[in-house]
Amino acid sequence: MNNTFPKVPLLDLKAQYDNIKEEIKQAVDDVLESGQYVMGPYVDKFEKAIAEYCGVEYAVGVANGTDALLLTLDALGVGQGDEVITTPYTFFATAEVISQVGATPVFVDIEPDTYNIDVTKIEAAITSKTKAIIPVHLYGLPVNMDEVLRISKDYNLYVIEDACQAIGATYKGKRVGSMGTAGCFSFFPTKNLGGFGDGGIIVTNDAELAKKLRILRVHGSSPKYYHAMIGYNSRLDPIQAAMLQVKLQYIDEWNAKRRELALKYNEAFKDLPVHVPVQDSAPYLGVYHLYILATEYRDDLLAYLEKNGISSGIYYPVPLHLQKVYRELGFEEGSLPKSEQVSKMTLALPLYPELSEEMQEHIIAVVRAFYKERGI
Repeated sequence: MNNTFPKVPLLDLKAQYDNIKEEIKQAVDDVLESGQYVMGPYVDKFEKAIAEYCGVEYAVGVANGTDALLLTLDALGVGQGDEVITTPYTFFATAEVISQVGATPVFVDIEPDTYNIDVTKIEAAITSKTKAIIPVHLYGLPVNMDEVLRISKDYNLYVIEDACQAIGATYKGKRVGSMGTAGCFSFFPTKNLGGFGDGGIIVTNDAELAKKLRILRVHGSSPKYYHAMIGYNSRLDPIQAAMLQVKLQYIDEWNAKRRELALKYNEAFKDLPVHVPVQDSAPYLGVYHLYILATEYRDDLLAYLEKNGISSGIYYPVPLHLQKVYRELGFEEGSLPKSEQVSKMTLALPLYPELSEEMQEHIIAVVRAFYKERGI
């Protein structure tokens, strides 16, 4: 292969901005002209729009996706001595927030086809200390929520959907985040609906939970200066809310484009010795936050892509049960074999709505050349 083709980034946030620049500038100017720079009508409007989009009654904006998870655990009373079941193959924040409230993360291995939590293993992990389950809709692919909700009902457990990578994804026609006790989203710039800085939101149909979350995010005060609980300083910025309001009107279009590009990759790689997590098999409709390939030649392919001007990334190189901070939980190499195997095999290829046909064709050609040069 030659590397004369322009460099292809893993993600191009500037390209997206260029397409909606004037709308974004107007949204920012509107907030600046309003003089209301903390909370206020722009946050209220965005919360209502997200609640409607997800098909729930309430949405509570917070500072970031991690805080969305943290405040939800706190509001539900999860704390010291409790256990929360989740997946080890996810971003660290999913488990970190469990530890931050004083509870213990209990890791369950993943499904081989989706890389999501293996729902058939959840019941065996439940003890008298189990308080909640956090299913992660990883890479934008919904978890089997029927089974998660059945288990939660049988054992009287909370379900907190970590939908930080999956806004717009559906399971049996229902938006992720809308099915559990609460759903948590991140608006980190790289997300499908990304801000221009940090941001997050919690959605729920539980009026009391929403009320408590609104108190927790402003130092536990209601009314102002009167504190009934220890809270946080975790508010969604109105400038971010206004810009996200603009982007929200495009999210379904952008997700559809991601799906179109992903299906083209799938077709191009179907004869290669790679595995792609299933995202478009009924009743699941994913949104391809990332396009993930699993290959036993991961590190070599990563280097080959870079040599040919294509950026790629590893998500995630060390599963959480093997992280240094969680050694005290007693997991060893081999404890959760599928998570460990996948963490050594996966990489992400460039995938975003603005990826041009020429760029994608180049990426496909390079990946295929890699295997051809090895006689595979």
